[in-house]
Amino acid sequence: MSIGASPIRIAYVISAFPKLSETFIAGEIAEVRRRGIEVQILSILEPRERLCHDFIAQAGLDRLTIYGAQKFASVLADFSPDLIHAHYSTTPAAEARALAAELGVPFTFTAHGFDIYFQAPHDFADRAVAAAAVITVSEANARHMTATFGVPRERIHVIPCGVDTMLFRPAELGSCATLNDVHGASAPPLIVCIARLAPVKNLGLLLEACARLRARGVGFRCVMIGEGKDRDELAATRTRLELEPLVEMIGAVEQNTVLQWLRRASVAVLASASEGMPVSLMEAGACALPAVATCVGGIPELIEDGVTGLLTPPNDASAMADAIARLIANPRLRAEMGRAARRRIDANFSLRGQVDRLLALWSRIGTGAAGGGPISPEE
Repeated sequence: MSIGASPIRIAYVISAFPKLSETFIAGEIAEVRRRGIEVQILSILEPRERLCHDFIAQAGLDRLTIYGAQKFASVLADFSPDLIHAHYSTTPAAEARALAAELGVPFTFTAHGFDIYFQAPHDFADRAVAAAAVITVSEANARHMTATFGVPRERIHVIPCGVDTMLFRPAELGSCATLNDVHGASAPPLIVCIARLAPVKNLGLLLEACARLRARGVGFRCVMIGEGKDRDELAATRTRLELEPLVEMIGAVEQNTVLQWLRRASVAVLASASEGMPVSLMEAGACALPAVATCVGGIPELIEDGVTGLLTPPNDASAMADAIARLIANPRLRAEMGRAARRRIDANFSLRGQVDRLLALWSRIGTGAAGGGPISPEE
């Protein structure tokens, strides 16, 4: 790696690649490759899912992936990376640390959410000290890492994940209010929630909010996009609340299908109990869609309350129903918030901006910490 230049070869260590719910990892790698950097993907496990986003093959990422940790050392001996980067502080960061020590190159890792709040490694602080840089996706995460693990704040680089704003954009017909008109004046407003069917996403709260909307006589449809271990429980709740005619659970879908639903929607909703920085709300905002979301984790850094969406207290179904009803009843407000959301995402949460910041950080590591030592945000 030349002094003052970005690394020209980066090895990524990932638990399982690709995962349908982790487009933020694949998108980052694809953009890094587009910048002319050679990439090697080291996947500890093979993915369990058969469905895969089309852009992964189009970007050639499948052809760059090696499976099985036992192969990593020999592959990297040939690849000769300038830097090793891991996504998540758990097993990938530990593997990256060991490989980096063996090769004498720096390593970095990005901590996202569950690997900070729920499954953090017992030696999180030690891994952070060993890394040339620790990256996380929100200021809320950074504060938690400092308070809980004792990682000095100056060691943490906040670089949110980004979305491709050239792909995720409103349809040619313009605002979300206009898009809904395309599907007929009688079509009820569409609520879209993109989330894994997992406890942390607290999707039962959204179902309770939908029940309150129906009881108030608010017309709507709701589509839940995602898959997970809570499917049966959520389906039973949907049945108990008699929401089956109104709420559809369509499972996991490919990225282009997600885009189609966002372009048809009136409101994006996320009911999470905890979040790092939800990419699904970035995608919605990029499509000029206002959001209703719980005020947890990094969400207040993403959604500007009253400007790009509405924030509600966690676990408050009545407040969530109120916020959704307010947006459903006011197409002009939805359109204004949607336009503001699009501007905010394009300015602050684009994929190109994310990779610009990553490459600038990695370049500084090449200049000031080539031996793998820490580098602070101020350097």
